[in-house]
Amino acid sequence: MTIQHLPVLAITSLLLASACSTSDDVSSETSATDVTTAESSTTVASSAGSAATGPDVADESSVDESNVDAENGVLGLPTTYLGDYTLVDEVFGTEVTVTVSDGVRTIDTNALPNHETGEFPNSGNPNAISAQDASWSFPAEPTWTGIAADTRVSGVALNGVKFEPGTAETISCSSGETLRIEALQGLYDLGFDMNNAHVQPTGEYHYHGISPLLVDAFDDDSDLVLLGFAADGHLMVYSKSGAYQSGYSLVTEPRTGTDCTPSLRNSETIDLAGTTPDGTYTSDWEYSVDTGTLDECNGTTIDGTYVYVVTDEYPFISRCLFGEVGDSDAPPMGAGAPGMPADGEGQAGVMPPAGGPNDGAAPPAPDGLLDLDAIAATLGVTVDELRDALGTPPPDLEAAAAQLGVTVDELQEALGPPPG
Repeated sequence: MTIQHLPVLAITSLLLASACSTSDDVSSETSATDVTTAESSTTVASSAGSAATGPDVADESSVDESNVDAENGVLGLPTTYLGDYTLVDEVFGTEVTVTVSDGVRTIDTNALPNHETGEFPNSGNPNAISAQDASWSFPAEPTWTGIAADTRVSGVALNGVKFEPGTAETISCSSGETLRIEALQGLYDLGFDMNNAHVQPTGEYHYHGISPLLVDAFDDDSDLVLLGFAADGHLMVYSKSGAYQSGYSLVTEPRTGTDCTPSLRNSETIDLAGTTPDGTYTSDWEYSVDTGTLDECNGTTIDGTYVYVVTDEYPFISRCLFGEVGDSDAPPMGAGAPGMPADGEGQAGVMPPAGGPNDGAAPPAPDGLLDLDAIAATLGVTVDELRDALGTPPPDLEAAAAQLGVTVDELQEALGPPPG
């Protein structure tokens, strides 16, 4: 690894002739780190920054100097990604530009990861990965609220790929229960690759759990690996030693629910009553302060700095946040195909709440979401035919339209714009 000191504008113009614009207050001198492996050639141009301290520190906008060593930053994390930086990987096509100005961290990204992915489309996911034009704006100085607020997009990784752990898949029972199907489980095939990631109908690749290759890409030989930034501005880290444990465990009481139908193509109706919770559904899990070392949002304060920890166990990635969330220029969180839930995954018009870990069984869809009965009537098909055509999420609208005997335009018009 070689370290050079070059003006940031020279580096940026050399590497990103067509990159997103950067802020006007970029430092005139940065360190450019070239990392070359057998698979990848990655270049990072950065100006070091710092992280805000945790909720138990009086001044949240300052850094607790006792947590900063001479070479790295807070908690020994490298300062490379705490300020302005540009990351380019010529092999994988990754292009990310991050600027920090006036208390806001802006992430401009094409959302292509800087590591290998699985094959897409695949049997569980019909979508191909494609470059995006996304921009996220997160607080650079987190404000602790002490109130856990559910979130769909938890944050964005250092490589510009978003963390979106929840799904919109459900199983609905004639006895009244509606449960959310978890992403990382063994019963339903949602087309995940070795990075616990898959692709939305828009072509956007995103993480639902820990990606070993993401960890490898940013590993600096410390136990804590900085992975990204939460939507409320706090850092997202991974502990290679598993030093921090989730506070969630499986519910011990049997499930309830009879004559239950998943919102997935060719899924059989089943009875859940009397079955043992195994993590297939969100309501299989419960949080206790007496379990593990992390709070309900998978966060903790380490040496005065509050961080969210991505874990190998449920909830994997934070489903809620304890800080104020700023505005983002990106599309609505996880916006998918027209008429689909925000993740672009699951049955059109049936979207549970935003995915907080305390939801348990998801209630019926709120007012304003699409009415499957009305859509089916508009298209002249049955609800079962509509569900079967939309099929395994994310849906292939062209295939669905062909199966229903309508045009894609007619199907999109019937589904309408995404809710919200």
